Amino acid sequence: MTTRRRFLGRLTGLIAAVIGTILAVPAVGYLIGPSWRRVSATRASAGTIADLPVDQPVQREVVIETHDGWLKDQNTKGVWVVKRSTGEINVYNPHCTHLGCAYKWSRDEQRFLCPCHGGVYDLNGRVLAGPPPRPLDTMEHTIDGDRLIVTYVDFKSGASKKIPI
Repeated sequence: MTTRRRFLGRLTGLIAAVIGTILAVPAVGYLIGPSWRRVSATRASAGTIADLPVDQPVQREVVIETHDGWLKDQNTKGVWVVKRSTGEINVYNPHCTHLGCAYKWSRDEQRFLCPCHGGVYDLNGRVLAGPPPRPLDTMEHTIDGDRLIVTYVDFKSGASKKIPI
């Protein structure tokens, strides 16, 4: 048999548990929520376009600010920029699409060469030889006056499709 005292004690405990849960859910979300957020793409300046040679890739550096959870950090990343004779500009991520190795431009061969596994790309980023599963990853960009603004994104290596990470 339940007494009035036992009933009121259980009711008080239940109400305290409900109030505690209501207060705990947002607090836990506030503390661990940032760890669930993806690192977002960052827009950064890659210098001027006036000094870019036509049909010759130039490696430029961009300083990006990343927000990962509570951590804010500035990193310098490289991009390859190609100015075409038509005035079009291509911006390539600096990592080979096979395993993410850094590739270089060979002036002698007029090709991008990845030293790790023999990946070869042409000036348009198309795969000419080796194991890369897709062309070089292009990045979105805009022109602000004479400045090239790049939306820097890294992509998953080894995948047949361009998947941002």
